[in-house]
Amino acid sequence: MEFDEKELEEKKYTEAYSEEKLFDKIMKFAKKAGIKVIYLALLLYYTLQQPETPMKAKSVIIGALGYFIFPVDLIPDFIPVAGYTDDLTALMAALVMVAFYINEDTKKKARERLKVWFGSYDESDLSKIDEKMNTAEETEE
Repeated sequence: MEFDEKELEEKKYTEAYSEEKLFDKIMKFAKKAGIKVIYLALLLYYTLQQPETPMKAKSVIIGALGYFIFPVDLIPDFIPVAGYTDDLTALMAALVMVAFYINEDTKKKARERLKVWFGSYDESDLSKIDEKMNTAEETEE
């Protein structure tokens, strides 16, 4: 079976994903990546855990989280400021694609985990993500 370049790229990111690798990366780089990137990753992670999330949406999520985990990406994570912008973009694109499956319980779990890792945070930091999600959900309906 022959894969085209895009399929090979997707396969690489899918294979990079595991729950253990995701949480290792978050624990090492949460402060550097920033609360928005981590919130997106958590929203996708908790949506992935829901049994009612369809396989197609789970595939999108695994690909995006795999990209986040993968050590070599478009903009290397060690580059100050810019290092996580490609991760943010990939996670946001996945979020928009699966927003319909993100429920209030998922949002609550993600925010509770943020409080554990970041302490208190400014809710307005996450409001743009929630707005984007709500817009995507309305488009689905």
